[in-house]
Amino acid sequence: MSDQRPSDSEASGESPARQGIQSVELAMTVLHALEEGRGPMSLTQIAAATGMQPSKVHRYLVSLARVGLVAQSPSSGRYDMGPAMRRLGVESLRRMDEVALVSEHLPGLRDRTSHAVNLAVWGDHGPVVVRWEYGAHALPITVRVGATMPLLTSAMGGAFLAHLPEQLTEPVLRGQLEAETLDAATRERVDRIKSEVLREGVATTVGGVIPGVTSLAAPVFTAGESFPLVVTLVMPARGVTEQDVAHLSAELLTSTRAMSEVLGHSMDQRRP
Repeated sequence: MSDQRPSDSEASGESPARQGIQSVELAMTVLHALEEGRGPMSLTQIAAATGMQPSKVHRYLVSLARVGLVAQSPSSGRYDMGPAMRRLGVESLRRMDEVALVSEHLPGLRDRTSHAVNLAVWGDHGPVVVRWEYGAHALPITVRVGATMPLLTSAMGGAFLAHLPEQLTEPVLRGQLEAETLDAATRERVDRIKSEVLREGVATTVGGVIPGVTSLAAPVFTAGESFPLVVTLVMPARGVTEQDVAHLSAELLTSTRAMSEVLGHSMDQRRP
């Protein structure tokens, strides 16, 4: 007769693949509280943020401090991220391939919307298309991967204009327009594009680069100081209603926010 006892996963009714360690998850709750606190926090503040008793939080803080994930100020007694946490963050950023991570999400967005999706990064001369996922709807023409797009007339250009500093975009814009300076009309147009994108969250063009095509673009933010990436939905303009645009814009924003979270961006971070 066997005297083997059931494993923890068997006793709980969970499969081994789903079994976790609750204490690790609770420790992460403490670390998340420090992250969201945006600075050194007292024990009372951390307890309030986690919804746990101070005595329980203190035990976790002691253990996290022992391994360097948390540090306590000798003068104020407040807690903050420790040296091991900083090393982990730096190494995580070093290993991260932002384009590859975002690209994994593009097919899902294409399938949910049925429209073509592309990804752009900021290059020396403006937005550069680095990925293209074809949708179910035929387009008059597609933009090749590696193409540099105009700032004023493309949706992805509008997204970059709104979320990059002017000292970065203005020289590129002057180069694209072959102008030594931007005239008042162009500056007014740029200001209008920025205002609309920041208000709506999405840049929209109809026939801006390709006649008969509607494009919707939104930024994907990173964890550090890297430039944002831009994801664009591309669709035939014919038959696309205002309701369609509103629905697709919402789907695009939901998707790009999820992509930003994958890259480690916090929605509390401020962009230009």
